[in-house]
Amino acid sequence: MRSTGRITTAVVGAALLLGCVSGPASSQTSSPASSPAEAGKRVLVFSKTAGFRHDSIPEGVAAVRQLGETGGFTVDATEDAGAFTPSNLRRYDAVVFLSTTGDVLNAAQQTAFEGYIRRGGGYVGIHAAADTEYDWAFYGGLAGAYFQSHPAIQPATVHVEDHAHPATAGLPRTWNRTDEWYNYRSNPRDRAHVLASLDESSYTGGTMHGDHPIAWCQTYEGGRAFYTGGGHTKESFAEPAFREHLLGGIRYAIGAVQADCRPENGYRALFDGTSASLSGWKQAGPGSFTLSDDGTLTTTGGMGLLWYAASGFSSYSLKLDWKMAGDDNSGVFVGFPPSDDPWSAVDHGYEIQIDATDVPEKTTGSVYGFRSADLKQRDRALNPPGEWNTYEIRVEGERLRVWLNGVKINDFTNTDPARSLTDGHIGIQNHGADDQVSFRDVRIKELPAKSSASTAPQGD
Repeated sequence: MRSTGRITTAVVGAALLLGCVSGPASSQTSSPASSPAEAGKRVLVFSKTAGFRHDSIPEGVAAVRQLGETGGFTVDATEDAGAFTPSNLRRYDAVVFLSTTGDVLNAAQQTAFEGYIRRGGGYVGIHAAADTEYDWAFYGGLAGAYFQSHPAIQPATVHVEDHAHPATAGLPRTWNRTDEWYNYRSNPRDRAHVLASLDESSYTGGTMHGDHPIAWCQTYEGGRAFYTGGGHTKESFAEPAFREHLLGGIRYAIGAVQADCRPENGYRALFDGTSASLSGWKQAGPGSFTLSDDGTLTTTGGMGLLWYAASGFSSYSLKLDWKMAGDDNSGVFVGFPPSDDPWSAVDHGYEIQIDATDVPEKTTGSVYGFRSADLKQRDRALNPPGEWNTYEIRVEGERLRVWLNGVKINDFTNTDPARSLTDGHIGIQNHGADDQVSFRDVRIKELPAKSSASTAPQGD
């Protein structure tokens, strides 16, 4: 929030405009134009095969080249493993393994690639990249899982689990498409961040017992990794949604956009994009939120607060995705008592700010009015207006920590008994008529209670 003076407008109660339904914003359904973030970036596409060779490789190479032309990054392609030297790899921000199979690198080339990743390089694996280098443990960890088997090519339903990552932000919640659907030797969910998974009831031949990741990302040994199981067919690389999915993965891998790629397990939804999931929420104060058919809540009017009234929380990790349209203002409130007055949250809780242009203690990532974010870390992690960001707000005892797109940017300990964090509600702010901020996928994981003494700042 900004200092706007206390609002005296009468409380309007639960004023969600659920009838105001609109389609996804155009920025979410088309590939982003090139930006300074991509300028000077370079990608190497590597498609050597020592086993089965996919006839879609030429289409895949052409597609990545075209994505580079429109996305503002340079693309080179090779099947020569001799390109894997320390000096040559330093030229690239990411290496795309495009349906590689078998043992494609010798020991020296493997060592060079390991060093490249550890120095912050990016990896993109497409389809049979999981059918590669079974005896190289580093690569198996980087890819996330090895291929086991596949049924016949057929349609299937893909459930998008992360709606903020650039590889999936523009996709529908359920994505119906045709491909060759790999089964994997292990489930990557515990070590990677799953972006999308297969509904095994929607096709035949799935063997992963109902939890079937098909696209994921992770930070690995200092580098960034993205893998998608799609891309077997030639048609995949002409499919707009798949190309957008692939472009988002490349943009993450080259560091043009940030995302939280830590493993995420044990969370439950407080708002999952449906009107039914809003039954536990209440609007306090003026204004409201509109719910669009892509599962996004967008602020309108204010200053008010949409708060989760069904229960309070004492020790938890709260995650949610947010996006600003421009120079806008909003915030996430925690630790406040139940009230139909939004100023109760201001006076008795804490706001994690969303407004990148205010003073340090009142800017994005700050505990508003109390503690600035680490601005160097914040600036490194923050995606610009029009792109999704992810907050994790972790409350344990009186300690409050904030992660932005997986990067810790704030660590604050409350000492004011009137603002105790040990039991309170959470909410999202609609700041005013001139502000437009959107939210998605509010989820929470309750944590074991800790004493205040055990939660004093001492690292992560």
